[in-house]
Amino acid sequence: MKKDINFLTSELVTQAYLNQFLFKKISDKELANYIGDALDFRNKYVERTNHPDGKDNPKLVRGYYKNLRKEMLEEFGKLYETLAQQLNEQSAK
Repeated sequence: MKKDINFLTSELVTQAYLNQFLFKKISDKELANYIGDALDFRNKYVERTNHPDGKDNPKLVRGYYKNLRKEMLEEFGKLYETLAQQLNEQSAK
């Protein structure tokens, strides 16, 4: 699961860098904000992955990780959508 978290974080950061350096669509300040948000996302979910609820009960652990993965993908979608929305606004200008 940690590999998935790191991969998703890497995708957010890479997309932000591409849009700033190649396409000149976001400013340095916006880039720093996106990277900060991506790192916060990573740290939050790695921390939660390292400390599951109900360690002694395999059923609770499976449910915990299933719910964690769902929340992680929803938050990733929101972060990615925010970046895409900003880029669309910059393209319209």
